Amino acid sequence: MAERSFAAEVKQLRNGAGTTLHVEGILAVTKALLQSGVAYVGGYQGAPISHLMDVLGDAHEILDELGVYFENSASEATAAAMLAASVHYPLRGAVTFKSTVGLNVASDALANLASGGVTGGALVILGEDYGEGSSIMQERSHAFAMKSQMWLLDPRPNVSAIVDAVEVGFELSEASNTPVMLDLRLRSCHLHGAFGAKDNKRPPMTVTDALENPLRDIDRIVLPPASFLHEKEKIHDRWPAAVKFIKDRGLNEVFGNDKADIGIIVQGGLYNTLNRSMELLGCSDAFGRTQVPTYVMNVTYPVVDDEIIEFCQGKRAVLLLEEGQPDYIEQNLNAILRRADIATALHGKDMLTLAGEYTSTVVTRGVNEFLQRYLPDVVAHQPALLRDPDDPTSPTAPRVSSEVISPRPPGLCTGCPERPIFSGLKLAERETGKHHVSADIGCHLFAVNAPFDLGATTMGYGLGSAGASALNSKDTDRRSIAIMGDGGFWHNGLTSGVGNAVFNKSDQVHLIVDNAYAAATGGQDVLSSQADLPTRSTQHPIEKAVRGIGVKWARTIKNTYDVGKVRDTFVEALTTDEAGPKVLVMQSECQLNAQRRVKRDRTKALAAGKRVVRERFGVDPETCTGDHACIRISGCPSLTIAPNPDPMRTDPIAEVLDSCVGCGVCGANAHAAVLCPSFYRTDVVDNPTRREQLLANVRSWWIKIASRGIERRAAQFEAA
Repeated sequence: MAERSFAAEVKQLRNGAGTTLHVEGILAVTKALLQSGVAYVGGYQGAPISHLMDVLGDAHEILDELGVYFENSASEATAAAMLAASVHYPLRGAVTFKSTVGLNVASDALANLASGGVTGGALVILGEDYGEGSSIMQERSHAFAMKSQMWLLDPRPNVSAIVDAVEVGFELSEASNTPVMLDLRLRSCHLHGAFGAKDNKRPPMTVTDALENPLRDIDRIVLPPASFLHEKEKIHDRWPAAVKFIKDRGLNEVFGNDKADIGIIVQGGLYNTLNRSMELLGCSDAFGRTQVPTYVMNVTYPVVDDEIIEFCQGKRAVLLLEEGQPDYIEQNLNAILRRADIATALHGKDMLTLAGEYTSTVVTRGVNEFLQRYLPDVVAHQPALLRDPDDPTSPTAPRVSSEVISPRPPGLCTGCPERPIFSGLKLAERETGKHHVSADIGCHLFAVNAPFDLGATTMGYGLGSAGASALNSKDTDRRSIAIMGDGGFWHNGLTSGVGNAVFNKSDQVHLIVDNAYAAATGGQDVLSSQADLPTRSTQHPIEKAVRGIGVKWARTIKNTYDVGKVRDTFVEALTTDEAGPKVLVMQSECQLNAQRRVKRDRTKALAAGKRVVRERFGVDPETCTGDHACIRISGCPSLTIAPNPDPMRTDPIAEVLDSCVGCGVCGANAHAAVLCPSFYRTDVVDNPTRREQLLANVRSWWIKIASRGIERRAAQFEAA
């Protein structure tokens, strides 16, 4: 069950020529694929491109009608390898995944694809996850384009421009026999806008047609001696063809080139930020009518030398906006200008930050410095963004001292089934001592933060086990613990982690968190999900898979909220004398997905006047001692502190907020850790029966009668 449904939105994909669509960037990409006659699409979910996979899944009826094949790929490598269908056949294919980490996984397939070249258009749609909103290491996709010599499109953040980039990307790929990468930054994926629709096209050749008419060209297969010729082909044939296509079609844009003898060169994806900065400085407007000549690189690789020379010719200086490191484009432009003996001064990271996201503040300050040096008259305003951060009137000035603010690290959701797993491991460490813990990509990575403080490294999706493979010694009774989620397990971990441990007779303990979905990427189903799906095969147990490749010691816990059982199973795995890898599969459904379903059903039941019961937990303020051990071992967002109602005690007590979902892990922790008996469970009943209403009234009356003496004595005490 994906994070959200696009069933309503995908209906707009049927609209044809003469209609205007008002949609999100992701939906615009899908429509552009259908208008381009795409024959097959695949991919792997990951921010900020996850919703593209969800949209395609919800649009399966439309895809089937057009004869378009779609699949959720097992990994980015699987998706990239799908593009092999475009090597011999005139099939247009597209795959999508998350920027650099996806390209890391897919690079082997893409290198082979780029070497042999393609006949049909091949498009790799990347969700560029760089900067302040990123969930990964700070790297760019540009290096992969250069390494394999695939062309890289970076369109302006504009729905129409994005649609055009998809359509022209296929054409560029076919014109140069080269796969093309389309870079969509975070804001481009989620911006909203309008564009004129076209009719959807059934692919001229479908996957079915290709299967019935097999083709083969040995020169396209990456095998010597053909592979030696592929590099020459890239340089002497494909590159010139790409440059000619880019120039002929005017893919890169120039605005206001007759306005001044200086200029700005910008990556297409940064154009909106640049124009906003120019607007703040008073040298452009909201519609991009700039007073400073601007060259927009909607294609950032290859760089078109002739266009750069033409733009810089006769200009005193040019500023390049290239986000991130290394400064590939800046080095390239310097080489072009020097070879052409053009004296134009090129500025870039000397006036802008060396690394990090080019936010409005960064760009405004850099552009202002450039303009103040070379064309100060054009700067009409001095926006607040230019003020020093020490100036109290600056929008970037700190409003509260950092000393009084505690940073809020990311954490697990309320009721998350992974919280009791790590509570159980912490409790197990009381008996076994501490162990090296190798973490992995996913929600479970939040366990590296307080209150659990578990996890020393993370090497990549599904590589938790491999990340600890070197820490395997026969001379100690300590075992390393490796963690991965079910998404990472099916993506990569089964072979690179568990299979590797079996092959090398590792004594490692493998913890596989099975929450029934690829939860961190939006709740997509995986092989071990419990849902019955008409188009996919699920309900394949993880324990069965690991036993199938040779694991002898494996345990599945089907209720992770049983903290005592989780703790005892960890102790057993860490102390057993049995040789070989130990696998613990910890199962409980992702609470976010569970709550989406439960809240929907509860809302329907309440609207129908039906009886609805919600479990809630609380803390007895008379019993709580205020030591907060329950909070330290749980970290649940619903568990907090409150003033102590006892005037004789000053320590704040624990309190359960109304956001509690009734998972019970706080009480289970308290019981397993032998903490205190202050937790209680209560049932909140909506639309109660008459009997329940009568019982509630009787209980309320009796409590009121029984507490009169206590209240009277308390009043006398306070009066004294």
